[in-house]
Amino acid sequence: MTLETDYLVIGAGATALSFVDTLLAQDPDCDVVMVDKHASPGGHWNDAYSFVALHQPSATYGVESVPLGQDRIDESGPNKGFYELASGSEVLAYFQSVMRDHLLPTGRVRYFPNCEYLGDHRFRNVLSGEEHEVEVRRKLVDTTYFATSVPATHERKFEVADGVRVEIPGKLPELWRSAEGIPEHFVILGAGKTAMDAGVWLLEAGIQAERISWVKPRESWLINRTITQPGEEFFEGTVGGQLAIMKAAAKADSVSALFHQLEEDGAMLRIDQSVEPEMFHYATISEGEVESLRKIGNVIRKGRVERIEPGRMILQQGEHEVPEDTLFIDCTASAVRPKPVSPQWENGTIRLQLLHVPLVTLNAAVTAFVEANFETDEEKNALCKPVSFVDDIEGYAGTLLGTGQNRFLWATNEKISAFLSQSRLDPGAPTVRWLKQNAPERLAVAAEMPAVTMAAIPNLQKLVAEAEASRG
Repeated sequence: MTLETDYLVIGAGATALSFVDTLLAQDPDCDVVMVDKHASPGGHWNDAYSFVALHQPSATYGVESVPLGQDRIDESGPNKGFYELASGSEVLAYFQSVMRDHLLPTGRVRYFPNCEYLGDHRFRNVLSGEEHEVEVRRKLVDTTYFATSVPATHERKFEVADGVRVEIPGKLPELWRSAEGIPEHFVILGAGKTAMDAGVWLLEAGIQAERISWVKPRESWLINRTITQPGEEFFEGTVGGQLAIMKAAAKADSVSALFHQLEEDGAMLRIDQSVEPEMFHYATISEGEVESLRKIGNVIRKGRVERIEPGRMILQQGEHEVPEDTLFIDCTASAVRPKPVSPQWENGTIRLQLLHVPLVTLNAAVTAFVEANFETDEEKNALCKPVSFVDDIEGYAGTLLGTGQNRFLWATNEKISAFLSQSRLDPGAPTVRWLKQNAPERLAVAAEMPAVTMAAIPNLQKLVAEAEASRG
């Protein structure tokens, strides 16, 4: 069967939906076909563990035209005092509503779930085997650059002997009905945000910290949630955090020194202050969660696990004994997969990449706006320069530099600046609009930002060059 459309979009996850939502608003004549392997929209959220939640406030995630959440401040739990973080189930329901209630009713979006893209503008239903060919009048839109590995779908990289219990985090809430019963001991495998979420869940579920061990191949720097809050009540603190980042970036003689200065300024956190972090994935966490995770004192630092046998683990740098009745929680999937960047517009394809790290849905909305409002690929690429994401701490200088340069390009372009000033997804925009109307004098604290950012660029360029040289 042959279809015709203006845009063939591979994927129906967060970035794809954000792109299509803005594209429809900016180009009232365009037609879109969306293809995704999952049975429902939402991408990797379909596979996420049950107690996953957003890193960033709900108020700044999703698609432009549909608010997520109630702009509520949480009154309990590890996020107490901050803007709500939608749970995985809430995010999934939100994206299903975006598709069902907002995109499909336009009559300009056709959505094909359970389908894999085959290349050459062809796709196949993975259940029925039926194939479609698509005549694309304008562009192929590839959103798979952001493909995220989650525990439920990643391929395990260590061996497990018979008689060893290994589960993904999503199985933890189901332990009460396991035929094997509640284990004597728990071992968290991995050092990323999923592992942190698993640790917090176990502690909040009532498991004593002494019954938990944590295999951490690397320590991570973490963003303090206090500097990511929208809303006028947090405005000075959030802007102050962003100013602190740029001021530190202008003076630091190394990326490590930059992180340490930001730790002093309260913008960055680490769980173990005696260990020098080697990793930074933009994970965001509250000080309350950090204090909770510090209760887990049995931290194993012998590299990654290679094999698990009853009563012991074999790791890269040695062995470690554990009780035989141990449940190992596999949190080794990584949401960060460093990839090379390329022009977003190239050879009839739009390849969605990072522009403003780490705000993926804002990236997609800006890309759609630029696609609809500018003429040539050269002009579009000049306004949206992809930023490389590197998972070690040295990569932070490059993401700061790239994000800052894109923000400068957008701020100096009248069309994009006007779009962002009304954007729900640009974290500061709704608050700035409110303050202009109600308390304009409070905006003075942000007046420093352009000059501070420009002052940071030369030093960031030096740090990036040094990082690239060290990698060879």
